[in-house]
Amino acid sequence: MTEEPRDLGGFIRDLRRNARISLRQLAEQAGVSNPYLSQIERGLRKPSAEVLAQLAGALRVSTPLMYLRAGLLEREGHDVLAAIAADSELTVAQKQSLTQIYETFRRENARQDPDGIASGAGLEADPASTTKPEEST
Repeated sequence: MTEEPRDLGGFIRDLRRNARISLRQLAEQAGVSNPYLSQIERGLRKPSAEVLAQLAGALRVSTPLMYLRAGLLEREGHDVLAAIAADSELTVAQKQSLTQIYETFRRENARQDPDGIASGAGLEADPASTTKPEEST
């Protein structure tokens, strides 16, 4: 199920408030007008993918996370991003860090296995590779 625009607007508003920036400041940083951003936050407008990317950059969250919340990405494979975004006990900075780490791992795995065949790759790690950091201490 995709997120509704109202939920997207609330998500953006919460991120903005947690970052302690005004609507005017976010609009300026994202390159959109105040009234347009206000309408997005209230669920009256559905922003384009380009505007979502600009807002993500200004709010320092990942663009895929913003696309996920807007319903532009399928949830399959992105439940982790949704869980990070929904966790009210994490700060915005912690959410950003976790999202960046997760996306880095996914990109690395996609490069190593472009066909996606070894989807459980991390579960059967080579024991030798897990002991190397400990051996150096």
